[in-house]
Amino acid sequence: MDPKTITDALSVSPQITAADIAEIKARGFRAIICNRPDGEAADQPSFDEIDAAARAAGIEARYVPVVAGLVRDEDAEAFATAMRELPGPVLAYCRTGTRSATLWSLSQAKSMPMHEILAATKAAGYDMNGVARRIANGGKTPTDIGDAQFDVVIVGAGAGGISVAASLKNRKPDLNIALIDPADVHYYQPGWTMVGGGVFDARVTARTMGGLIPRGVHWIKSAVAAFEPENNAVILDGCRVVKYARLIVAPGLKLDWHKIEGLVDTLGRNGVTSNYRYDLAPYTWELVQQMRGGRAIFTQPPMPIKCAGAPQKAMYLSADAWSRRGVLKDMDIQFMNAGGVLFGVKDYVPALEGYVKKYGITLNFFHNLVKIDGPAKTATFSVNTPGETPRLVTTEFDMIHVVPPQVAPDFIRVSPLADAAGWVDVDQSTLRHKSFDNIWSLGDVMNAPNAKTAAAARMQAPVVAQNVADDIDGRSPSAIYNGYGSCPLTVERGKIVLAEFGYGGALLPSFPKFLLDGTKPSRAAWFLKEKLLPPVYWKGMLRGKEWMVKPEKVTVR
Repeated sequence: MDPKTITDALSVSPQITAADIAEIKARGFRAIICNRPDGEAADQPSFDEIDAAARAAGIEARYVPVVAGLVRDEDAEAFATAMRELPGPVLAYCRTGTRSATLWSLSQAKSMPMHEILAATKAAGYDMNGVARRIANGGKTPTDIGDAQFDVVIVGAGAGGISVAASLKNRKPDLNIALIDPADVHYYQPGWTMVGGGVFDARVTARTMGGLIPRGVHWIKSAVAAFEPENNAVILDGCRVVKYARLIVAPGLKLDWHKIEGLVDTLGRNGVTSNYRYDLAPYTWELVQQMRGGRAIFTQPPMPIKCAGAPQKAMYLSADAWSRRGVLKDMDIQFMNAGGVLFGVKDYVPALEGYVKKYGITLNFFHNLVKIDGPAKTATFSVNTPGETPRLVTTEFDMIHVVPPQVAPDFIRVSPLADAAGWVDVDQSTLRHKSFDNIWSLGDVMNAPNAKTAAAARMQAPVVAQNVADDIDGRSPSAIYNGYGSCPLTVERGKIVLAEFGYGGALLPSFPKFLLDGTKPSRAAWFLKEKLLPPVYWKGMLRGKEWMVKPEKVTVR
């Protein structure tokens, strides 16, 4: 017997025998549901045998048989009834446990989000993506799925999604393309660091989504619930099904605020802020202006995160503001980094270390924020220094800038598109899915080992657009992505260290060194960040203008 836990109330198992009842009782189960019809196999004990042994042990048993491969709506309802009426915890079984897991999934469809259902069953070793449409339809078999069909479907209308839609439409104007995204507003997220530093007004980083969708591209204003790659289908909330010939996945990542205990309850007050949210970045600047002394903590969670330099950007701009006001000497600035280095590409570290020294910043490596008590103004960190015993450290703060842990969106992590870590599994050069030839991905959601930045998406969009166009024309992919990403590190107001690099930390500068040496702070890089990059984003990237990002071509030998 090998029971797999799905919830505290239910575990599922392959076929059990009467001899297993003693162990079942010892494990604390109070009821059994049999989902396997009698006589399915020659070596299968009957339900009556199991029932007799269970009753003798004081365990209730219920017979809810389901024919293999034919789980009906009424079967799911009968399972739900049994779960309500029987004492828990319950052990359900069939030949492998799959029918029992399926019945539970369908029975929970009206009360639990689909991603939670798929995650719970996946953790137990059962893939329920095959019944995702029914889960999305409240556990019922869809009778009218209202399919729409497109040449290309793009999931996500962020920087990557809109850019690749525009680039692809420029290459093939007659393509029937759909963009799926439920959001009303599109944000220029790279600008939020400048908002938190008092340089930008938050309102200049937001525009209505409808005005940015490329002309001729259909906008489906809905959330994605699941994928059926074997059927070339995307399932939307409400069980609408969108079919595609080719799929591009670019929904970004999820900020996991809830992973830090107490954080959600105190964000935006008690001195707790983050430039990773539109409505909180102005609060960062408000706090910086209020501070006349005290302890300011800046955190960085484990990788991957979007824009790995953003935690430091907030810190340096805050320190510069305090320096200009003459209060820096009264500040205790602590950088709490879950990693072990200041920046992942060594060429840029000396310049950053110079500013760490200039501002009197204390570096604390291997410190990962796990808890915040806002009213008490304390933060607790898990310290995991190599070679030392892990420990918890609690420190007081007057202001804390938090960068939340970041994961793939729930509907991606539980999908057939994801790798073991939950990210879309692509070839890092072509950005084509490793298992499904008609699927590509770009932006923060995929697993190529590049920096997750808007600059990376700007480079990836033409690569994906070209390779999708090649596939439509019956050709092999002709464009390759070199891992380019850019992180303009705002080390002070008016100067930036412009980090530009690719796979393996290889430097990939956009300008000759005599014009702009990215390893050193420069006013030219600040001008680029403040004045040039916003219009390049709004008027270039999102319109398919591939300025300075023409994709590299595959070398044919």
